[in-house]
Amino acid sequence: MTYSDAISSEALAGLRRRYRLERERRVRPDGTRQYLSADAEFGFYDEDPYATRTGERDPLRDHVDVAVVGGGFGGILAGARLRQQGVERIRVVEKGGDFGGTWYWNRYPGIHCDVESHVYLPLLDETGYVPEWKYAPGEEIRRHAVRIAEKFDLYADALFSTSVTSLAWDDTTQSWIVATDRGDAFRATYVVTATGTLTELKLPGIPGIEDFRGHTFHTSRWDYGYTGGTPDGGLTGLADRRVGVVGTGATGVQVIPKLAEDAGHVYVFQRTPSTVDVRANRRTTARDVGADHDGWARERRDNFLQIVSGESVERDLVADQWTAGAGLLEKLLPSFRRPSDRQGFEAAYEIADAEKMNAIRARVEHVVADADTAERLKPWYRYACKRPTFSDAYLQAFNRDNVTLVDTADTHGIERMTEHGVVVGDTEYQLDCLVFATGFSVGVSGVHSGKLSVSGRDGVRLLDALKQRGPRSLHGLTRNGFPNLIQLGAAQSASSVNFTHVLDEHAVHAAALVAAAEARGAVVEPSREAEDAWLAVLSDGAPDHEWFHAECTPGYYNGEGRGRPNGPTAYPHGAAAFHDLLTRWRATSMSDALAVRRPS
Repeated sequence: MTYSDAISSEALAGLRRRYRLERERRVRPDGTRQYLSADAEFGFYDEDPYATRTGERDPLRDHVDVAVVGGGFGGILAGARLRQQGVERIRVVEKGGDFGGTWYWNRYPGIHCDVESHVYLPLLDETGYVPEWKYAPGEEIRRHAVRIAEKFDLYADALFSTSVTSLAWDDTTQSWIVATDRGDAFRATYVVTATGTLTELKLPGIPGIEDFRGHTFHTSRWDYGYTGGTPDGGLTGLADRRVGVVGTGATGVQVIPKLAEDAGHVYVFQRTPSTVDVRANRRTTARDVGADHDGWARERRDNFLQIVSGESVERDLVADQWTAGAGLLEKLLPSFRRPSDRQGFEAAYEIADAEKMNAIRARVEHVVADADTAERLKPWYRYACKRPTFSDAYLQAFNRDNVTLVDTADTHGIERMTEHGVVVGDTEYQLDCLVFATGFSVGVSGVHSGKLSVSGRDGVRLLDALKQRGPRSLHGLTRNGFPNLIQLGAAQSASSVNFTHVLDEHAVHAAALVAAAEARGAVVEPSREAEDAWLAVLSDGAPDHEWFHAECTPGYYNGEGRGRPNGPTAYPHGAAAFHDLLTRWRATSMSDALAVRRPS
């Protein structure tokens, strides 16, 4: 394809100029420091409004086969796959009051998955469940997490409303000592961490935030006691109230239409508009999704991954905006196979991206009645700069008389808060309630956060090892010097927009490692040579992200405008190829991740 085939070179040059201008309007010198963490004086924002299992209990000093840190889908899948391998004592330790992870915490009005539920929800074949909606509401997803946990008996030894504070390897007993904030110090032969990447909520660092006398809360701790209603709506407590919303990402796009239905008035404080594509959600039947034979769900999710990863398939089983976009977002993930002709790839990608974004902006103009509001809702950046969103109600909400869009780009967000509201420019917007739809901090959860101390052989702290030697692993899952510790996540492995698929492949791999170690009387611990070989694989064909992300509007994808580091951060050939690699490796090279168990 050449420029003349689709969009002229002059039009592309104009887009580049506009994108740079809009980016500069939004870049802040404080970068990620513009946000506050929900601890210390703001710790009340992080309290669990849903917990029912918070009663006192005696600290545990027992021994389990596997401790799983995290009760979201990563932890649940690890537990299920370990159970399939015959592991008996599995203890999941979870901060929340039940299983579900992000779907336990996020219960805000309008919440749905933005990946088709028939590929997003794991273990559908194993549980016999067929989702009711093409894009499942949050409660259906949360119930499915509970369904899996019940089927695989993960409640038996689970600890809820409990956070792991440290993991320490004891070479004498060849086990991990797992300490928690409730006084536990139990032992586990193996530890699997599944702490997620977006789990620590963040607040906007607005001057005067503590002075506001109205009501505030974060969307991941929705206060239905104040708003009334349910995730389906009916927020009767807001009928005569002025509600502000900070944040117009994936959460804000779902929340704002529900607030608009019930609140007296809604003020949307927007720094950067999201891309908002058609959702077209609908109820589905088993016949609609081909759920008439064993393995139907695996076939469907494999088909989805192949399409968004650029693989050829005979038929698109999912047929939604992700697959229609031919993987525009996936192609900019760290783990995506790059063609040898980089210049040609970038040129073709820019054209495809421009066509997609022109269509997104045209939809805004078509849906939003007020021309000025429509112009401020148009996203001026490349498609993969921010997480794409999908809604058939968000743009329409701005046609209501009780919704006001407040553009904060030129003031770099809300300037300050007062007792009665917020100030943008020369205007004070008086509010009764301010909702923070500001999301989560990236890369500060679990073993890399400092909140969870991990010490391996000879007392070496994991964070110290990372500082001294840099990130090292085998497949991103295991590390030399940290026996029987398996970490689920995207670092030095692969990622996808359908991350539950990635987590399930990791869980299968983790369970296989544990089974192999038990069968051979070994510990799970790769040699440094195995780590070196994996780093070489990651470096071979690793993409240069800076050409794209350095030009993006600020957001969590690029460190609020600071760009993303180059280097071997992920498998360079995509998630589908990575999953195939793990399958082959388990059949031929399992010994690379096993070490002789030291005598006690």
